[in-house]
Amino acid sequence: MRQRLTCLTLGVTDLDESKRFYVDGLGWQPTLDVPGEVVFFQIAPGQLLALFGKDDLEADSDGTTLADPSTAPLSLGYNVDSEAEVIETMAHAEKAGATIVKPAQRADFGGFHGYFADPSGFRWEVVHAAGFQVAEDGTVSMGAEP
Repeated sequence: MRQRLTCLTLGVTDLDESKRFYVDGLGWQPTLDVPGEVVFFQIAPGQLLALFGKDDLEADSDGTTLADPSTAPLSLGYNVDSEAEVIETMAHAEKAGATIVKPAQRADFGGFHGYFADPSGFRWEVVHAAGFQVAEDGTVSMGAEP
């Protein structure tokens, strides 16, 4: 099995509300939108984020109940280029309807970060970490800044 992730699917509590948050609130453009069923966003080369109803995702997998995203040990990372961009992104997300879970602040690892939750409770970490670089082809490198 090759080391990759091509689609991350969020089982959302209200598909229409989640779509409004990501499209109208954050300004993301859907790659494919099947009204009432699923919305896909191209988030990186070869990588999609899908919004799919939680009940539909449970039924589609094996019928078992999925973890509550507000308590699940999971966060989605959104790396930015500066501390100011962390603050701006957090404010933008809050204006779009996100709940601020942890305000932007200095992180234990030496960077700067904050957390918000989308309408279904999925937590996003907005972070600036020195040395975290994303190349044009989507390759991530970690280490000293160039």
